[in-house]
Amino acid sequence: MGLYFGTDGLRGVVNSDLTFDIAYKCGNALSVLKTNPTVLIGSDTRISNSYLTLAVASGAMSGGAAVTDLGVIPTAGVAYLTKLLHADYGVVISASHNPKEYNGIKIFDSNGYKLGDKEEERVERCFIHNKTNDFPNIGTFSQNFNLIKKYEEFLINASPNKLTGLTVVLDGANGASYKIAPDVFRKLGADVVASNCSCDGMKINDNCGALYPSTLAKRMARYKADMGFAFDGDADRLISVDDKGKIIDGDMTIYMLAKYMKEKGTLSGNTVVGTSHTNMAIEAGLKANGIDLIRTDIGDKYVLAKLIERKLSLGGEQSGHIILKNMHTTGDGILTAIAVANMLIEKKAKISELFDIRLYPQTNLNIIVEDKLKIMNSELITKEITRLQTSLGEKGRIMVRASGTEPKIRIMVESGDEETNIKYSEEIAGIVKNVDGEV
Repeated sequence: MGLYFGTDGLRGVVNSDLTFDIAYKCGNALSVLKTNPTVLIGSDTRISNSYLTLAVASGAMSGGAAVTDLGVIPTAGVAYLTKLLHADYGVVISASHNPKEYNGIKIFDSNGYKLGDKEEERVERCFIHNKTNDFPNIGTFSQNFNLIKKYEEFLINASPNKLTGLTVVLDGANGASYKIAPDVFRKLGADVVASNCSCDGMKINDNCGALYPSTLAKRMARYKADMGFAFDGDADRLISVDDKGKIIDGDMTIYMLAKYMKEKGTLSGNTVVGTSHTNMAIEAGLKANGIDLIRTDIGDKYVLAKLIERKLSLGGEQSGHIILKNMHTTGDGILTAIAVANMLIEKKAKISELFDIRLYPQTNLNIIVEDKLKIMNSELITKEITRLQTSLGEKGRIMVRASGTEPKIRIMVESGDEETNIKYSEEIAGIVKNVDGEV
């Protein structure tokens, strides 16, 4: 990660952490890295999106870029169109699952892949000097909101079956999937109940979507649906709810899809990629079914890098970022939901019947801090983690990490005993707060 870019692009509170000037420099950097590039820009529904879209576009055009604004579109849609249309860069203006006051910038290359750490560092180095072309060698700006239809066609064609007979509840988080997800599922034949599917950027991720699946669970009971799918603000995450109201996270989805894909012969290498956060029970369950798990650092770009390196087809994160590598270049919540729905159709089963293992309890705490670097370099915290991990032995795990997108320290304790998890996580949280408060 660089100075500005985190685990999933550049992100912060608008006009505080993420300013017009930074967005301008980010766009301008693309014209430094490539001469007169073609740049696609898409966004979610946040009210700051036009502001930041124009900032990125202005910076890129100043250096000679040809910019096309795609309008409101999921992150995966920008990645797909960037590759399909042979654009040099695809830019997404979105803060994903974060609240409305946040926004962010993600960049895809011409092949539809997120820029890696080294490429993001190259972008940041270009922030030092602006490239400003003399007239008439300035760039151009256009809008084409109909290009999203090509992405919609891709999603529909990705489903080998009609979904007739399935009743699904879709929670769009009032974000980028608000229109396209219901449209796609209806065109595939499903009965759709659309929830939180408005274009109201002041309500994005507000007690809805992938971060609040309990909201979806309540609607599932009301409509007696077969499946519920909750997306985040830019629709690259999927958290589901089964027919009995149980929440299905990314780990659980990967486990079920891995078994399903192995049966179909489409699971490359009989191996999946997870992260250091992937539940220990998932790893054991996969192994019992002849499937290996490779762990990476947290961040879907690290999962993708391993998928590419090992030529694998499935990977993702507990948070709901799931990459179907043989179908797309990035995490796509809508595409994953379609894959899950097809699994139900082909296996003629309820989702509650397909998840057959018991997860290890995990306690996750997020502590807002002033100085993430000081926390992560604290010898006191390191000693405490070592002491507690020694106590758990091989029967549990402790993870403490700095969020790549927010001013938070994330603490995870996993073992077979939930009371121990809570106790240990709170002990670590107390030390984190004390160290952060030291002058």
